[in-house]
Amino acid sequence: MKQIAYPKTAIKALRQTPAPTSRRIRDKIEDYAADPASQANNVKTLIGRDAIRLRVGDWRVIMEDGVVLDVLDIGPGGHVYD
Repeated sequence: MKQIAYPKTAIKALRQTPAPTSRRIRDKIEDYAADPASQANNVKTLIGRDAIRLRVGDWRVIMEDGVVLDVLDIGPGGHVYD
């Protein structure tokens, strides 16, 4: 399993979401870190950025996948890409 790094902005976004949604997002991130193939249908490479997008319902998680999985941003569908 890869280590997961959450910057302050991602932690703030998780705190502002409802508790069940926040837990679901964290679970999906941990599932991806443990086995990237398990989330194959919900992960896409972003065009123009060296990052990937994980879809969790109506929420999107922008991450960089390397030795450490860096969570860059978390937000609702269309607004996270701004």
